[in-house]
Amino acid sequence: MTYVKVALVKDLEPGHMISVEAGGKEIVLVNLESSFYAIGNRCTHMSCLLSDGTLKGASVTCPCHGSIFDVTTGTVVKGPARKPEPAYQTKTEGEHILVDV
Repeated sequence: MTYVKVALVKDLEPGHMISVEAGGKEIVLVNLESSFYAIGNRCTHMSCLLSDGTLKGASVTCPCHGSIFDVTTGTVVKGPARKPEPAYQTKTEGEHILVDV
């Protein structure tokens, strides 16, 4: 496992998401009730940025065509996307959020 520091805990409030890069991968990092989740940031339908979409609970909606992904697993909740997002393990070390890439 290769964990990479991507953000500070204080920079990501609960119920919010940000775009980060780690190991050459575009990732959307989400804080759900102080637990952090990371999935691919490019919609598997047409490559739109999920971080430009909306977060509601554990679901992120793509701003382009409305595909919905579960941010805890990367699975497709609603199409048109059919392929899940890659999901990455996260952990915190002190004030840092790390993603396994």
